[in-house]
Amino acid sequence: MTVIARRGVCLVLSAPSGAGKTAITDALLVHEPALERSVSVTTRQKRLGEIDGVHYHFITEAVFQDAVRDGALLEWARVLQGTHAYGTPRAPVEQALAEGRDVVFDIDWQGHLLLRDKLPADVVSVFILPPDLKALRSRLVRRAGDDEAEIERRMRVARDEISHWPEFDHVVVNDDLAVATDAVRSILHAARVATGRLPGLPGFVEGLG
Repeated sequence: MTVIARRGVCLVLSAPSGAGKTAITDALLVHEPALERSVSVTTRQKRLGEIDGVHYHFITEAVFQDAVRDGALLEWARVLQGTHAYGTPRAPVEQALAEGRDVVFDIDWQGHLLLRDKLPADVVSVFILPPDLKALRSRLVRRAGDDEAEIERRMRVARDEISHWPEFDHVVVNDDLAVATDAVRSILHAARVATGRLPGLPGFVEGLG
């Protein structure tokens, strides 16, 4: 099999809660062995069953502050009224890209913009939409088990998140998980063979004789 040296892809998946981006990410990782998940750092405590370095890199607030100060994070944010912080380490992502390995990110629209600002030539982004808001609400009700007020709050947040779809390279409607996953895989495969991502292409062409 002919192999041409290439630079890796940052595949960003974003969506409102309940639209299925995590399910699509998990399916991609099953079908694409060359794809790896970006592991974020977080200052929150490890939960039961979580493994450091697999689900997150669990770090202290002081270490997190040092990482922000030193520019060691590609993107970061605080949640829960500023209690916990999450971020994407720069070094493992840049190493993966340089070695021709692809990394998938399950982040929100704000994280996408920050990541694209740091790695503008490497990001290929996909926004996942539900087939309609009724379906989205049903998914939230089934998954969360929250009261009506919390469901309505989540729906308001979802509507705001959906308004950011024009900021992404591609949009996929998740009406069927298998079909949506195949669509995202096609986007990934196309990104892998973009001429600008193939530094080994000139030498390959010259060697055709």
